[in-house]
Formats: sequence, structure tokens, C-alpha cells
Amino acid sequence: MTATHQRTTQPAGQLGRVSRDGTRRRPAAPALVLVAHGSRDPRALATVRALIDRVREQRPGLSVHLGHIELNEPLLPDTLAALGDREAVLVPLLLSRGYHVKQDIPEMAAAAEARTRVAAPLGPHPLLVETLHTRLVEAGWRTGTNERAAVVLAAAGSRDPEAAVDAGRTAALLADRLGVPVVNAYASAAAPTVHEAVRSLTASGHHRIAVASYFTAPGRFATECANAAPRIAAAPLGAHPAMARLVLHRYDEAMATPGTIVQRALAGAPL
Repeated sequence: MTATHQRTTQPAGQLGRVSRDGTRRRPAAPALVLVAHGSRDPRALATVRALIDRVREQRPGLSVHLGHIELNEPLLPDTLAALGDREAVLVPLLLSRGYHVKQDIPEMAAAAEARTRVAAPLGPHPLLVETLHTRLVEAGWRTGTNERAAVVLAAAGSRDPEAAVDAGRTAALLADRLGVPVVNAYASAAAPTVHEAVRSLTASGHHRIAVASYFTAPGRFATECANAAPRIAAAPLGAHPAMARLVLHRYDEAMATPGTIVQRALAGAPL
């Protein structure tokens, strides 16, 4: 029996993985779909695209795509439709658990034709703390112990109590890194506000207060929180190299975790 005949009698599922010279091809890695919230601020989209460029630089050859939950194109369902039946890993560009992570993204994934996995949100994680520290230093923060110094970690806010837990863990990690108190504050849906957090810290004797921007990209909430800073206001996380490493870490983590696979919804059935 010739080698050619042996190849043509292999199961159909294996033929697509064998090249013309008889060598076995490695199947393509699942696509990485970065899932952004979306914003009316054009700087947000530019920032996310810059982050995607960083991800591609760090892992050449990986197919990386963008999908938004709302407000910007491409929307996530359109991105998944364009991928057809190609397997994909959805990495939320979100910093904590909440409605979008628990409901919106899994429902969109379940409606897709492709086999999908949904990764964990980016936070909490030490790579976020690395980025927060960099942004604070860029804004004028100076390292070293100062009993009168403190930081407000300003986040979007959520009614989901697990979101506050996640933000609190990030604040604790940042406090360990900086050696000063770090308190959480929110732009909406939760308390305290940045103004309230600053007043409380000032009343307790902290007079060197900086605001760390716990937002992935510029936008209305990030701007409002920065405007409430008494002195130092750091920029959002943005396209820092550590953010790209974190996106890839969540992708790899999801690939190694069977529980991240989303069951496809039956046609016509409610999600």
C-alpha cells in the first residue's frame, strides 16, 4: 500500500491536520477575543486597540479580535459571527465580577456558532497592581514611607457585592506595594464616592492623597474621578505591557480550565 493511499484512508477528522507532504499540522490555537465594555469617548477605543497591538506583539501568530458589549463597533455578537465555527476564548476587559461577566458575556457566547470559553475578569491580580503603581509614579507619586500619604482606588462601581470584594483585594495588594493606606471609591452604584473617600482620609490626618484610576481606558467615569483628586490623579491602566501579559494569562488560564467552556444555546430557546 502506497503512502498516498495510506493518507487518503485516514479518518476525515484527521485529514485536515495532515499536509501534502504527509506531516501532521498542529491545529490553530483558538482565537482570543478581547471583550471591552464600550464607551462614547473616542480615547477608549484607541486605547483598547493599542492594547490589542501589545497582545499581538507578545504572542505573534495568535489570532486576536475585539468585541464590545455596547456603544462601540464591532459588537461582540458580530465578532463571534465573523469567526464562524472557529473556537474562541473571550477575555473580558473588565476588572471585577459583575453583571457583564456573569450574564451578558456568557449569553452572547452561548448564542455563537463556535465553541467558546469565557475567561475570568482581569482583576484582582498582581499585574494590575504593577500597572497601577506605574501610572501613579508617572503622575508624580514618590515611593517611600509617609504616614500622611494615602491612595484612593477609584473604580466604576457595581451593585454586585462580589465586585466590591474584588476591588477590595486589589486595594489591599496596592497598599502592600506602596506601604500606605489604600481605600476604594466608586463613580456610580456603590459608596463611597472619590470626594467622600478624600474627605474621610483628610479627616483622619492624611494630607498627601493620590487617586489611582482603576479603569481600563479613559472615559466619563475616569475623568470624573480624576477631577475629584486633591493633587495627584493617575491615568487609567491603558495599554501597559503588564496589561497585555495579564490578557494572555487569562487566555491561557481559560484554555487550561474545563469549566470555562460555554454550552451553546439551542436555536430558538431562551438563554
